[in-house]
Amino acid sequence: MLGKRVIFKNKGLPYLLLSPEVILVLLFFIFPATQALLQSLYREDAFGITRVFVGLGNFRRALTEPLYVRAIWTSFAFAFSVATSTMVIALFLSALANNVGKRAMTYRTIIIAPYAVAPLVAGVMWFFLFSPAVGVLAYGLRYVGVRWNHTIVPRHAFLLVVLAASWQRIAYNFLFYLAGMQSIPDSLVESAAIDGASPAGRFWRIAFPLLSPTTFFLLIMNFIYT
Repeated sequence: MLGKRVIFKNKGLPYLLLSPEVILVLLFFIFPATQALLQSLYREDAFGITRVFVGLGNFRRALTEPLYVRAIWTSFAFAFSVATSTMVIALFLSALANNVGKRAMTYRTIIIAPYAVAPLVAGVMWFFLFSPAVGVLAYGLRYVGVRWNHTIVPRHAFLLVVLAASWQRIAYNFLFYLAGMQSIPDSLVESAAIDGASPAGRFWRIAFPLLSPTTFFLLIMNFIYT
């Protein structure tokens, strides 16, 4: 049954209620974005005293600069790595947590806990864990023959940043996937079980397709975040 539609007696009241949010969006999002776009069409000195209109010259110069193009590809690789790894791990953990019995709340709290850690603190923590001099995990890698040193090896530095960002982002994805799984009607799962579907079959044929809107939302949000 559809809810009742709210009708305002004063025609201007809805606009008045929306005005604070509209003002904030215009002031802190639309205006800065417009200014940044306009300034990108000029070449200015360091103090902004003199400027020359160059049109799309700044964009052409940036896109033909090898270091800038390499930075763009590195950013895409970082975003793709963090988004895919966090979504896969969060989906797996949410499937497990959704089927846990008595200690469900304990497991969920442990998984969500990293999300409460500040990004700066998380970065420092992972930096020391993989520190070539005192890091416990770096020592473990050396023990198995991997000479880890993210301070001089670019590949190691990239992997460390991906690992730190993914570790903290898993909890965010986990919350949405768990909520999506709990919203799936039990009748669908029970019917599939009666028909002889295995737990893996019930997940891939029922839960996973129904989670597609959540997956699309998390994919967009993870790319924006990274």
